[in-house]
Amino acid sequence: MRKLVLILCLSAWAATAADLYTFSVLPPDGAVQGAPGDTVGWGYALQNQSSTLWLVPTDLNAGKFLNGTPDPLFDFPDLAPGTSVMKDFDPTSSSGLYQLTWDASAPLGFVNAGKFVLSAQWWSGNPQAGGIFVSDAPSASAAYKATVTAVPEPSTLGLTALAGLGLLAAGACRRNSASPLIERCKKSASLLTRLRA
Repeated sequence: MRKLVLILCLSAWAATAADLYTFSVLPPDGAVQGAPGDTVGWGYALQNQSSTLWLVPTDLNAGKFLNGTPDPLFDFPDLAPGTSVMKDFDPTSSSGLYQLTWDASAPLGFVNAGKFVLSAQWWSGNPQAGGIFVSDAPSASAAYKATVTAVPEPSTLGLTALAGLGLLAAGACRRNSASPLIERCKKSASLLTRLRA
């Protein structure tokens, strides 16, 4: 009788050990950044690698955030065997894994870092359609890092490009003073001079 119980326990353990899933954050390195007052966030990828059991996420823990307001966005999808889901962070539709709105007074260079820890369960079938709880799945974790960065300066690239175009046009005018565009400009300038007088 003991052998039978031992064999059943070992086979149940082996079946559960073979059922794996992966959990990761997006971006893949888990690093996001934003200026004070900005909202930053993470998406996720979740894959059920089991060929027989449904994966049912039950809890998500992110630890404590400072100098900002965290907001979980995770939708706890039930995954059939061999399926996966991936959701990018989208602040406009409040989708993804988690978002963090930095306080307006968050100090530059401040970092919140830690791990998102996902808890889940294995089910014999769809939990919404009569599936039966089999066992707890091992927890999975993914590292994150959020950094407060400086407020971006207005771009001077556009102004630099415009100045460069102006210099090119001036050079072209000097080389080709008979250009129709130059002649029109001269006529317009002459007309403006006469109107002022």
